[in-house]
Amino acid sequence: MDRGYLDFAWLARRITVGVFSVTRPKHNTAYEVVEVRSGPERSLTVADEVVRLTGTQAQRDCPHLLRRIEAVVPKTGELVTLLTNHLAFTAATTIAAIYKDRWQIELLFKALKQSLKIKTIVGTTPNALHIQTWTAVIALLRMNLFVHRDLWHRLNEPFERTPDIPQPVQAALAFA
Repeated sequence: MDRGYLDFAWLARRITVGVFSVTRPKHNTAYEVVEVRSGPERSLTVADEVVRLTGTQAQRDCPHLLRRIEAVVPKTGELVTLLTNHLAFTAATTIAAIYKDRWQIELLFKALKQSLKIKTIVGTTPNALHIQTWTAVIALLRMNLFVHRDLWHRLNEPFERTPDIPQPVQAALAFA
């Protein structure tokens, strides 16, 4: 779940039906610590806590206990705060790895949207994604049906920018 779309009522509905999620909370999310968990000594995890949201709206919308993790990003040294409803994992690093892997999915969708010129992903089910992706592929092939391009190069290097197609030069008619 992306931090920009953090909706505590929606999160509570997902928790109720058994869906686990990991997100980054907004910096001003109010909470109280219910339990402090300890981790390995040489871990990149700075804090691992079970929390309860205390903001008026958030507390009403999501009365569930959540897990708040602060971890250091190894390459940049940046401190990242994560919020999850998965309380059972013993290692906070597992939660951080799940959030990190989420970015691979984000990059896939970004590449699909850019390569196939998809403005918005309409459906959320696997079938809807397949239909929209294949429709975009068919439209792309249809638009390029009579244009000479190396299809194997495009398939082997899908994220490489294709060279610009030269525009035909139209000679001007000489009116006497």
